[in-house]
This record gives sequence, structure tokens and C-alpha cells, in this order.
Amino acid sequence: MVAVTRTPRSRWIEQGLTALAAGGPDAVRIESLATALGVTKGGFYGHFADRNALLEEMLDTWERESTEAVIEQVEQEGGDARTKIQRAGLLTFSDDRLRPIDLAVRDWARRDEAVAERLRRVDNERMGYLRRLFGTYCTDPDDIEARSMLAFCLAVGKHLLAADHGDRSRREVVALASAFLLERPER
Repeated sequence: MVAVTRTPRSRWIEQGLTALAAGGPDAVRIESLATALGVTKGGFYGHFADRNALLEEMLDTWERESTEAVIEQVEQEGGDARTKIQRAGLLTFSDDRLRPIDLAVRDWARRDEAVAERLRRVDNERMGYLRRLFGTYCTDPDDIEARSMLAFCLAVGKHLLAADHGDRSRREVVALASAFLLERPER
């Protein structure tokens, strides 16, 4: 008798996150995921009670990967606060995997209060980390809060803004804005 190989739970979650990033929560359909995985949908129910259980686990995975895992990697790689701020932004918002998921969750949160609450928790953790890092070289609480807010808005908003920048590229303007935010205050 040949043993049946089950599709691991993690593959269902990853495929769900890929579908979410591509088409929002409505694109996360069990049959579509099974087709993309090349399996039948029956295996899904061996791991999840229903679609909502999968959606919750997808959000758990996104939350863990975009907060705890990013912070852990940034801290392990070390460097000064400015280097850590840049690395955290790159890991979260420049990645071909996390950035599209993050943007999809933000869109989803506009229509679902439970997702909005989860996004608020994630953003609060990210802002808290920024405050701690800026606080290592800024002493004014208003300066720390403003820099944290602007850095976070730059990280998220640069993917949504459609403006032209004259003779400068988007990359150049983002680099200028980042350098401005990361400067040590003169005091």
C-alpha cells in the first residue's frame, strides 16, 4: 500500500497569502488554492475547520512574520539605530512577499473591523519599535513621535503615491526623505 502524502498546513497558508496579495480576501477560495497547489480540496479539511480558520492562520502568519520575525532579524544583524530602522523598513516593505500581503491586509482592514484591529496591533508594534530606535539618539518625545510617524508613512505610502518627482526618480526622493528622517537632531 502506498502512503498518501498530505499537503502540509504551511503550504495552504502560504498559498492563501499569495492569493490574498494578488486579489484580496475574496481570492482566498479553497477550490482555487487546491488547484494552485495541484491537490484536491479534501486535504484542506484535514488542517482547517473552514475558510475562516485558514484566514485567521494567514493573518497570524503575516503578523508574526512582519513584526516578531523582522525585529528578531534586525536585532540579530545589529548596527546602530539608523541602520536598524532602514533594515526593518526594507525587510517589511521592500520585500516581494511581505509588502503585497501588507498592502492587501490594509485594504481588507477598511471593510473588516477584526482585520482592522489586527492591523492596528501590528502597526502599534512597528511604531513602538521605531520609537525605541529613534529614542536612542533623539531625546525630544515630540521629535521621536514625528520621526516614527513620518518614517512609517514613508515606508507604507511610497508604494501608494503616484506623484512625479521632476528630474528625480522615486528611489532618489525616497533616499532623500529617509536621510532627512534619520539625521541626528542638532541640539
